[in-house]
Amino acid sequence: MSKTNITLLTSSAYLTANKGDWYVENIIEDDRLLRIALEKQGLSVSRINWDNPKFNWTETKYIIIRTPWDYFNRYAEFSNWFEETAKITQFINSYEIIKWNIDKHYMLELKTLGINIPDTIFIEQGEKRTLKEITSGINWDEFILKPAISGGAWNTFRFSREKIENHELIYKKLIKDNCMMLQEFQHTIISQGEVSYMIFGGKFTHAVLKNAKGGDYRVQDDYGGSVHDYNPSNEEIIFAEQAVNLTKPGIPYARVDVMRDNNGKLSVGELELFEPELWFRKYPPSADIFAEIVSKMIKV
Repeated sequence: MSKTNITLLTSSAYLTANKGDWYVENIIEDDRLLRIALEKQGLSVSRINWDNPKFNWTETKYIIIRTPWDYFNRYAEFSNWFEETAKITQFINSYEIIKWNIDKHYMLELKTLGINIPDTIFIEQGEKRTLKEITSGINWDEFILKPAISGGAWNTFRFSREKIENHELIYKKLIKDNCMMLQEFQHTIISQGEVSYMIFGGKFTHAVLKNAKGGDYRVQDDYGGSVHDYNPSNEEIIFAEQAVNLTKPGIPYARVDVMRDNNGKLSVGELELFEPELWFRKYPPSADIFAEIVSKMIKV
């Protein structure tokens, strides 16, 4: 049996959609557009969940990690699968890039390179100090607390200094098994939203604006957030491209999530190189751009 050129990786929950399940339908539509674009490049394409026990990973040459969005709930299992699968096939982006990006400690490297990020500190697993002790010397009024390995606002909490004690119990539970990150809350996420910029081959292709629903701060659509077409300024495009090209030049694809910080400056919320939603459905030609980049890379 000949190998499949590329496998699109998802989770079992997103293999098929029930009628009217718009969330999964969007995921499937994006993968459909990408599959068509890759096939136009003469590549054979399959789509499977990462934890499928019957799939033989030696039968695919490359894997594009798309939507395995249960990985952070099953991280030990996923990590083991990832390490073993990397020994027998290749990932786009590469194994090394994904390893670097899956843990948000990479944000400190962005800061070192001069890329603006929200004020951030990391609290390593097993830390004995309380949140109140950790934040006693920090002059932030509001905080975001989340695991360094996470996605989709999983175990993410927003609280004011006056409400820190209300979060000590959940923090104590989480810090036993996770490294946590603490950030200054950026208020523009509510008033202006967050913009995601897709960068393929180092160049901007398209962007979307994500707004939280009223009374919330989480922009993800599974929390009621909304996604809108967005036309960025040249300043924004340059900022997003530089965030990628200064950090990991030459990578096939990236998504840069950007907000205005509390001082009004562009700020990277996340640099997504692992499993980003890329919104091909918002700009279908981007699937062809993506596929052409991938095709040239694997045919070298």
